[in-house]
Amino acid sequence: MNEQELKNILQAVIMASSTPMTIDKLLAVFPENAQPERDEIQAALQGLAEDCNDKSFELKQVSSGYRFQVKKDYTEYVSRLWEERPARYSRALLETLALVAYRQPITRAEIEGVRGVSVSSTIMKTLLEREWVKVVGHRDVPGKPAIYATSKTFLDYFNLKSLEDLPPLAELRDLDKINEELELRYPDMPKENIEEAAESDATDDTAVVTLESAEETTETAAEEDNSETQEALSAEN
Repeated sequence: MNEQELKNILQAVIMASSTPMTIDKLLAVFPENAQPERDEIQAALQGLAEDCNDKSFELKQVSSGYRFQVKKDYTEYVSRLWEERPARYSRALLETLALVAYRQPITRAEIEGVRGVSVSSTIMKTLLEREWVKVVGHRDVPGKPAIYATSKTFLDYFNLKSLEDLPPLAELRDLDKINEELELRYPDMPKENIEEAAESDATDDTAVVTLESAEETTETAAEEDNSETQEALSAEN
């Protein structure tokens, strides 16, 4: 099997699949007596990615595998194929999701401790229903609170291969800008409606700390924890 034929097979399989394809899954579509080597698959995938340079779609590797997707430059046009507008998420939800992503594993009480306000049950329900967040265990304290972490679905949705691809926390300051970059706003919303929504966000979230404040709170909490640990060790000695 030559390289071009292998590329054609991989392209067909990935396009036909409704979910991202891992290399193991790609290998499984070949008969055992005609299975290419893993490095041949990787080389072919690299070739497919390069073939997409001058096209409107790209081969993207996310947490769950490889998939073809429309490039961001064409999102405005493709989004008009669907009458239903994409969901627009509140600052409170985005801050909660950011804290789970950057401080996982984390409990709801710990999220509330950093944000300074209670976390709505609706927010946690939305994150769980979207499968961006999952319960990975329960803290061994009274009440056994659930411990949350992000999922592969979260990584796939935001085009991330792993948590290491998350931008540095120091870069996350303006949540309205994040909302736009993640394309969570309505692409065809009239300007006056966008301004009205922005004003609503500002009013609804006056009690919410910024991510910069959250980061400072995190560092202070860590210092206090270290201090308490040292005092405990000194008392034992």
